[in-house]
Amino acid sequence: MTTNLLVVEDDFALRSALMASLEVSGYQVNAVESAEAAVAVLNKSPAPDMVITDIQMQQMSGIDLLKYIRKTNASLPVILMTAYGDVSDAVEVMRLGACDYLQKPFEPEKLSGLINNYLPNYNMEEIVIEDPRSIEIYQYAKKISRTVSNVLLTGASGAGKEVMAKYIHQNSDRSEQKFVAINCAAIPENMLEATLFGYEKGAFTGACQASAGKFEQAQEGTLLLDEISEMPLSLQAKILRVIQEKEVERLGGKKIIKLDVRIIATTNRDLKEEVEEKHFRQDLYYRLNVFPIHCLQLKERPKDILPLANVLLAKYERTNHQGQLEFSAEAVAKLISYDWPGNVRELDNLVQRVAVLASNQIIGADEIIFEGRNYEETASGEPVNQPESSGDAQNSQLGSDMRHHEYQLIIESLAKCGGKKKEVAEQLGISARTLRYKIAKMREVGYSIPDKKSLV
Repeated sequence: MTTNLLVVEDDFALRSALMASLEVSGYQVNAVESAEAAVAVLNKSPAPDMVITDIQMQQMSGIDLLKYIRKTNASLPVILMTAYGDVSDAVEVMRLGACDYLQKPFEPEKLSGLINNYLPNYNMEEIVIEDPRSIEIYQYAKKISRTVSNVLLTGASGAGKEVMAKYIHQNSDRSEQKFVAINCAAIPENMLEATLFGYEKGAFTGACQASAGKFEQAQEGTLLLDEISEMPLSLQAKILRVIQEKEVERLGGKKIIKLDVRIIATTNRDLKEEVEEKHFRQDLYYRLNVFPIHCLQLKERPKDILPLANVLLAKYERTNHQGQLEFSAEAVAKLISYDWPGNVRELDNLVQRVAVLASNQIIGADEIIFEGRNYEETASGEPVNQPESSGDAQNSQLGSDMRHHEYQLIIESLAKCGGKKKEVAEQLGISARTLRYKIAKMREVGYSIPDKKSLV
């Protein structure tokens, strides 16, 4: 079943880019330039499955559109986009019943992730596994899915932790109930507590009506706490109490709400190391780590690469009008020999590009161009230099050089400070949270990060 999305954006270039990206991802998209045009669409049948709207528009704003939608359709999911990142706007849209909001600019995968979170019955990732190590892990996951115990999923970004979480939910006795996900790294610290626990009217400025938190929304179902290692220590203590007591109290409220929620948490960090460095509570770690599962990087399960690539190619080839696409033997060898620092997410991005740009039905090795490379590689792995021919290429190279310089500074500071991230953050003049985010990005693109143990 195809998901129908209504995109509302007054900037033509961004509207076109969003429409193209979402259509490539398999959604049916209706894009309009104003909130007034969106109202006209909403008054017709059938209604879209979700609305994605900008906040700042010339006449009727995205917030006004959200208010209109809530009067006519209380359950229609709405995601808002803003270029301003204003906290008061964020509080307002959440209070009015928006699913979530995105601060521009954002990666297309982030929007797709939110869509999958709030429309869990659509576009569920297919489990494609042929590597013996993958099969063993998923057999174990299926076995523990019937329990009510908490699960901790570890692994690099893009290794499939959220896919695993949904698989566990779908194979559990709670599969008919809600699967609710929250990314602890994506929500500002001053909003995370209210988002998790909910709040009563008047609990803080802008709280004009009561709102249930994620724990309540997941009642009798599963709550995914994505990237829980990014949660501040003060909030970790409150999460621990909710898990221990199996009850929650909304901000500004006095009523105790009993909970029946299965917790699945994910992290791309070594939580034992985070505990040692006093960044993560030991008692919370043991509450979550009842059933630990380590999700493998793509390079650790090489027999999954080609099956995944073929499934993704079949998904995206409808954007190409030349018929069924197929990888050549040379292209297959190139895919399998690559180390995939971005894991499945990087493979997905590459196959999307290939499906759109393929010149023939048989995809050659020269059409497999990896991210962040200014050259192509032959199937044997030898680099072939490619000339830069435009200002865009120069700007891209400049941005890449700046990021490399920034990452090199972080690596040098880690070495100088003996891997102590708190000292590194102070030395670089950034917050510990920002440093953790940058290190995660570095790991994602393949940088080797020195830690205390490696520096001893």
